[in-house]
Amino acid sequence: MDNSGEVSNDIRTVYAAVSREPNSDLKNGQLFKLYKRRWFVLLVLCLLNCSNATIWLTFAPVANQSAQYLKVTLDEINWLSLVYMVVAIPLSFATTWMLDTLGLRITLILGAWLNMLGAVLRFLGTLPGESFKIQYPIVMLGQTLGALAQPLIVFAPTKLAALWFPDHQRATANMIASMANPLGILLANIISPVMAETSAQIPKLLLAYAIPTCIICVLATVGIRSSAPPTPPSASAETSNSEPFVQGIKLLLTNRAYLVLLLCFGSGIAVFTCFSTLLDQILCVKGYTNDFAGLCGALFIVFGIIGAGILGLYVDKTKKFMEATKINMSFCAVACIAFSVVSLMPQQKVAVAAVCSFFGFFGFSIYPVAMELSVECSYPVGEATSAGLVFVSGY
Repeated sequence: MDNSGEVSNDIRTVYAAVSREPNSDLKNGQLFKLYKRRWFVLLVLCLLNCSNATIWLTFAPVANQSAQYLKVTLDEINWLSLVYMVVAIPLSFATTWMLDTLGLRITLILGAWLNMLGAVLRFLGTLPGESFKIQYPIVMLGQTLGALAQPLIVFAPTKLAALWFPDHQRATANMIASMANPLGILLANIISPVMAETSAQIPKLLLAYAIPTCIICVLATVGIRSSAPPTPPSASAETSNSEPFVQGIKLLLTNRAYLVLLLCFGSGIAVFTCFSTLLDQILCVKGYTNDFAGLCGALFIVFGIIGAGILGLYVDKTKKFMEATKINMSFCAVACIAFSVVSLMPQQKVAVAAVCSFFGFFGFSIYPVAMELSVECSYPVGEATSAGLVFVSGY
């Protein structure tokens, strides 16, 4: 009994000396150190994700006002959002290579600068003056820079979770970073209609979105000093050796489980993209107001974030990724069918709002879990490669 007490005291002493923060990952007698700075890196990624999403959907909730100010058609306003999809497809392969080869730090800093330059250029392009005739091309160029930043940012959560967080926090960290993107969509649906009630207020709206990007860019450039912590946070991170990029792609294309996930989850992302971009136009033609469309978009995001929080904590404890994915995708399909029916009915606000909430709860919540599952079922392919291809398949 005395010897056991001495051994226990020795373990506590070693633990206090080498660990900055408690870590429950104790495998093969080895204790892994966690660094508090991981939360700062996660915060910067969340801010980037949120900001980039607001730039993506700035114009969708105020499509009519934007078209009037820029003197273009609604189709051309839709292209300000769709350019994100067009750019993401060819750029995704370069992004996954950057994350797995050049590292997290360079990728995030580059994404932060592109995000800032795009937001500032959009604002400058809407200032009245002699350049008024080329406003739309300048705004489109700013949107394109934001689109270039998107894959650099949205592909990063799984990589960050694998490099900086222990096994028992990976799904939660991935969920937090991933849900910052829909939070940005929620903010865009709320802020844009409030700040741009008339077309003359469009420049003020773009300035409001540009200022945070400058602050975030400084935080990323100055604050992120390394791609990974000095020592790995877990045994899985310590022994992780990603396959070369080209070899990883070949392995993914021959992985049946991964291809099934690619097809199913990619289809879900495609539906979500159309829903977010065209919700205002889908509902308004049936007599619903812009404010109600914004409310439905907000409910979709809020319930999605709630669902993601619950599901992320659940799978972190149980590791039941497949079961959670199958159940949520089934309910998501039901919700999608229900929305396609009720959105065609005028004067059905309660039904439309309820379906949007149900759709968000099951549709959004599966996003971080599916991204983490794509990494789990494709090992030893790099995290950015497996998660990135799943994401871009929806475009």
